[in-house]
Amino acid sequence: MTAEVTCVWDLKATLGEGPIWHGDALWFVDIKQRKIHNYNPATGEHFSFDAPDQVTFLAPIADAGGFVVGLKTGIHRFHPAFGFRSLIEVEDAALDNRPNDATVDANGRLWFGTMHDGEEAKSGSLYRMDAEGVARMDKDICITNGPCVSPDGKTFYHTDTLEKTIWAYDLAEDGTLSNKRAFVHVKLGDDIYPDGTVVDSEGCLWIALWGGFGVIRVSPAGEIVGKIDLPAPNVTKVCFGGPDLKTLFFTTARKGLSDETLAQYPLAGGLFAVGVNVAGQPQHEVRLV
Repeated sequence: MTAEVTCVWDLKATLGEGPIWHGDALWFVDIKQRKIHNYNPATGEHFSFDAPDQVTFLAPIADAGGFVVGLKTGIHRFHPAFGFRSLIEVEDAALDNRPNDATVDANGRLWFGTMHDGEEAKSGSLYRMDAEGVARMDKDICITNGPCVSPDGKTFYHTDTLEKTIWAYDLAEDGTLSNKRAFVHVKLGDDIYPDGTVVDSEGCLWIALWGGFGVIRVSPAGEIVGKIDLPAPNVTKVCFGGPDLKTLFFTTARKGLSDETLAQYPLAGGLFAVGVNVAGQPQHEVRLV
């Protein structure tokens, strides 16, 4: 790290999630408050948009402006000037699922998972979305998280939060997955779970820790090689941003914390940032055509 971790926006998110760096700003969501947030670190300015339902991720769209976003009702298109428009309903509403975490690979394919909104049933799945449509790539998961891709584009990672396992797959040029294997089991305590995950330019995974007060950095060999502590129990995801992609941003959550714990950690739910010595990967854009 090059500086102290700082709370740059004490917004007290119920379930802050999905940070991405796009343009000169950080975009992220508060799932339970149904908000899309924008934060500009150069000016400190921030603003928010209301969503019509639980909003779970954003991914910028190539050549068109706006974002693909996950809402509980399915995948939508969002533009700050024009609002929301439905693109596709992914699953039967009777499952009581919603989308969760997402990423975009270098070929413009959107990868996202669904999860049971009550966090009880293994009804979630992993999906790939491209110009041809949506394809299910894995299934039988309660809480999907952390889809991300190695810098060479050949390894795909996906997190099963309740199983405390990050899975690795071989990712082919055509977007197919094979050779599923356990990459790392996060065994740091009974009440600590791996949440959102990103991969830096050196191929290391940064895994947010729900209940773990920080994030861990894991090498491509599956070894923990670093940890950053935060004054918030539930860290949900990490994002590299800034002009050189060497600022780490962290979303956190107040969800599930007692009044006593919130009094002890008043910055829980805030947006945090810190400078680091390794760069992240650039944010890719979804190609819908």
